[in-house]
Amino acid sequence: MSDSSPTSSPAPAAVVLDVWCELQCPDCRGALDDLHALRERYGDRLELRLRHFPLEKHQHAFAAEEALEQGQGWPYVEAVLGRVAELDRKGEPLLVEVAGELGLDAEEFDTALIDGRHILIVDADQAEGKAIGVTGTPTYVIGGERLDGGKSQDGLRERIEEIADRLLAEQA
Repeated sequence: MSDSSPTSSPAPAAVVLDVWCELQCPDCRGALDDLHALRERYGDRLELRLRHFPLEKHQHAFAAEEALEQGQGWPYVEAVLGRVAELDRKGEPLLVEVAGELGLDAEEFDTALIDGRHILIVDADQAEGKAIGVTGTPTYVIGGERLDGGKSQDGLRERIEEIADRLLAEQA
């Protein structure tokens, strides 16, 4: 007797796009439009992973990691990148202010910036970035290919789409 019940095939895994970012980077801010377009086109078939590549040891990467822990990583990153000039003027207080505006636990956020609880994650991202040749931000890695957006964003979204489309077709 055969089992004729329908079986569902597992959904293909999302293609991962690592986005190496620095929250004070104007080029990262400029890349947001491309990231929005990629999210719109691929939805949950493309996983955007925030990777930290701080140019100095400062609190901005720790802030982004705390926002990720509190479930608002990308909204936080986008909000801070949208206020790069203000961040240059205000510094760390703006990081806590943005957290509060997004409904994050600002007190816990402030504590995380002081106690350095996310330093191992940030240091690991930075070390991995250096190991694979990241020299600036934004830099993207998809399907084993590194794309440097620090010099120019021109054509990068199209290249990411070509790679994502190929990887998704290979999964089908």
